[in-house]
This record gives sequence, C-alpha cells and structure tokens, in this order.
Amino acid sequence: MASIFRPTLRACTALPTQRIVSTKASAAAAAFRTSKPLVQRPVQSAFVRSALPSLRPFHATASRAILPPLPQKVEGTTNDPAPVPDPSPTHGSYHWTFERLVSAALIPLTVAPFAAGSLNPISDAILCSLLVIHSHIGFDACIVDYFPTKRVPGVRAFLTWVLRGFTLLVAYGLYEFESNDVGITEAIKRVWTAKA
Repeated sequence: MASIFRPTLRACTALPTQRIVSTKASAAAAAFRTSKPLVQRPVQSAFVRSALPSLRPFHATASRAILPPLPQKVEGTTNDPAPVPDPSPTHGSYHWTFERLVSAALIPLTVAPFAAGSLNPISDAILCSLLVIHSHIGFDACIVDYFPTKRVPGVRAFLTWVLRGFTLLVAYGLYEFESNDVGITEAIKRVWTAKA
C-alpha cells in the first residue's frame, strides 16, 4: 500500500550496487519522474540518494497488535443496554473501605516502633501481616486491570494463582524472620544505623 502513494519505496528495495551500475530506470522511478509533484523538490545529491535505502525499514514497518482483538460479537440487539453486574457490597464499598483502612493503619505501624523505640513482637507481627495484605491487594488490582477475564481468562487465572502462591511464600518468610531472627523492625533499624 505504501508503494502506491510513494513509488520510490519500491525503488529503494533494489541493492545499491544494482542501482549504481544499472543504466535502465526502474518502473517505479519512471512513474515517479513522469508524475507531476505538487511541490517541487530540490535536486538531491548522490550521497543522499544512496543513503535512502538504509532508511527504508523505518518507513515500511507494519503495526502489529500485542494482544489479539476482543471478540466482535453483539449480545442481543444494538438497542439493548449494556449488562450491569449485580451490586455486591463485599466487592464494592466494603472492599474499598478495607483497602483504605489497611493503608491508613500502615502509617502509624511503620513510624511508631522507630519513634517510641520499643520493639513489641505483636506490633511487628501486625505490621508484617498488613504489609502482606496491602501488597496482595495492590498486585491483585494490577492483574484485574491489565488482564481482563473477557480477553485472556487463562492468563488471568494463572497470574492470580501465582500471586496467591507468592503471597503465602512471603507470609511464611516473614513469619520465619519474625520468630527465628530479629524481626523486621529491628532489621530496618540495624540497616538504618549501620556504618560503612
């Protein structure tokens, strides 16, 4: 299609040595010379003309979709309203409120151990569990947004199970770190005050 509007594009596909040695003008070049351009172009030097074939890949690239297009089907008639899911308070307002409470609770739990100087294992355990819940909710939101069930149901289910597995793995790792080592608050305190 590009060669219809730009006939020189076909001439650019020939090897440079063939164009230099050849005395015959190609059909595309002849069509280009016989057509009257809307704007007169200045005469280009031989160096610029020989450099044009190297630029051809930038002009002849095709656009390709990363994901296949969504299914093109109409359910019902074109005058039917879009289906609205049934309202669910647990997935709607309760879920939103729970996310905000977890995010708000992380602020004092992160600052309090360092400001007060006390190392309480219960507050440390609550901090770790809220960090795991907060991270799980955030990554789950990314999966829901970028991998819709309508387009890629298998990928979304796989990524959801991978997220659940990593969430359990991180929770177990933090449990081991809290019970068999110094804990997350003390570890951050030691890293913060370490001298090089």
